[in-house]
Amino acid sequence: MLWYCAFTWYPGTSRAEVAQRVIQQHDVGGNHPERIRGWYNLAGGGAGFLIIEADHPDDLTAFLQPYMDLMSWDVRAISELRYDEEIERLRQVTREST
Repeated sequence: MLWYCAFTWYPGTSRAEVAQRVIQQHDVGGNHPERIRGWYNLAGGGAGFLIIEADHPDDLTAFLQPYMDLMSWDVRAISELRYDEEIERLRQVTREST
């Protein structure tokens, strides 16, 4: 299952604090880079999102908890769509509704 995990640093959180925590979690094996499908920062800094692959919400929670004192999280389950397949599915929906 894929999870969209938007983050926003709390006021007063510094770049150095975030950098230290990311490295700390990496060094102890807590970041599980094999599960990170995408990592994006928003322009201006202090916010962004990750796309994480995890089979169970508890696995995702274990990944996010070490950062919860530095940033807030907005987490949503997502499903990936393949454009051409989705267009065909939508064509079928429109045929069925007419």
